Amino acid sequence: MMDHAVVIGASIAGLLSAAALHRRFAQVTVLDRDTLPAVDAHRRGVGQSRHAHGLLARGSEVMDELLPGLTAELVAQGAIRGDMQDRARHVHAGHRLARGPSGLTALLVSRPLLEGQVRRRVSALPGVRVLAERTITGLLASQGRVTGVRLAEGDRIPADLVVDAAGRGSRTPFWLSDLGCRPPKEERVTIDLRYASREFRRRDDHLAGDLLAVVGCTPGVPRAGVALALEDERWVVTLAGYSEGPPRGPGDFAAFAATLTAPDLHHLVMTAEPLGEPRSYHTPTAVRRRYERLAAFPDGLLVTGDAVCSVNPLYGQGMTVAALEARQLLDPDLSPRAFFRRIAAVVDIPWEITVGADLRLPTTSGSPTAKMRLIGAYLDRFHAAAAHDAELTRRFLRVTNLYDPPQALLSPAALVRVLRSGAQRAVPVPA
Repeated sequence: MMDHAVVIGASIAGLLSAAALHRRFAQVTVLDRDTLPAVDAHRRGVGQSRHAHGLLARGSEVMDELLPGLTAELVAQGAIRGDMQDRARHVHAGHRLARGPSGLTALLVSRPLLEGQVRRRVSALPGVRVLAERTITGLLASQGRVTGVRLAEGDRIPADLVVDAAGRGSRTPFWLSDLGCRPPKEERVTIDLRYASREFRRRDDHLAGDLLAVVGCTPGVPRAGVALALEDERWVVTLAGYSEGPPRGPGDFAAFAATLTAPDLHHLVMTAEPLGEPRSYHTPTAVRRRYERLAAFPDGLLVTGDAVCSVNPLYGQGMTVAALEARQLLDPDLSPRAFFRRIAAVVDIPWEITVGADLRLPTTSGSPTAKMRLIGAYLDRFHAAAAHDAELTRRFLRVTNLYDPPQALLSPAALVRVLRSGAQRAVPVPA
């Protein structure tokens, strides 16, 4: 067993990385510049904390692998479980997808409760410390290998391995230059996603007892929304627009919900009791840093989570990707080249899904490739068919929950169902 690992950032990615590393290292130290709350509460360092957070079924499973019993602990504190197809409403490409048992269990939980419980579990692991209010200003290195980190106060913390899980604000590209290495090339897609969220008191009769409602955007209506049931009898409703978003005023929030391609969210916000005012957020770009393509990278340093790839948050895949990447730290080979190749395979699927969908929108910079256009046209027909074929809906959810690759929607069995479905009979949901 190696001696000491340092994780930069007490984000979900950082905490799950620590959960994996504690099985390999005698000591693991997680350092975060933020003040970490003693109780479950929103914190400054998580700008999206007050907005809807999707924990995909795959992400929940992997978190339970890294922290056994986590899901049961969250449910005991009020988190809600339900089938992602049978207890949910999915509207995509203007079509309401058919219901049925999917075998995929959603875990609906607020970000403060999830992060707080993960932090409690990680902090209790043998040899693990989670330290707040520690700002890292640079890396320590010797003979081309990273040997620790330097704090703003001047303290030096030696380490056999440093894992950067500092999110979008990661300084590793700059630190690499200090070490004489090239920074990674970046792929950027300007999405200009603007969204606002508001909480409401939840009643059993809301959405006829469903726990989740997702209304996706279309090229003609680049607006979307989601409602998630949360602990303490609450809803969180997030409304989003590309290049324009819901204003913060309560009346404007409801008016924006009325412009989506299905009326579900508008009806909910008009009939539920609001709790607090709307909160807004802006994500200008989706970014992928191609660490796996670097010819040289110092040993003793790895990068994970949003510091590697931050996809469009509207798709709710970030925490699941972070969990899948953290699991790669269990692999015996923690050399940078091997690790970055493994997590590149993790990132490829959500990046392909989100960028392909975003580039179909007229508000997004960049043009879709011929392959993307062909796949987009097929997906329109797929969703129309899924409006009256529960098996197609299940297959779609398995892809968006990162169980199956997007190519699964093009399998012979799926193609036959789409082509024989009489998709032209599917009626778009009225606006």
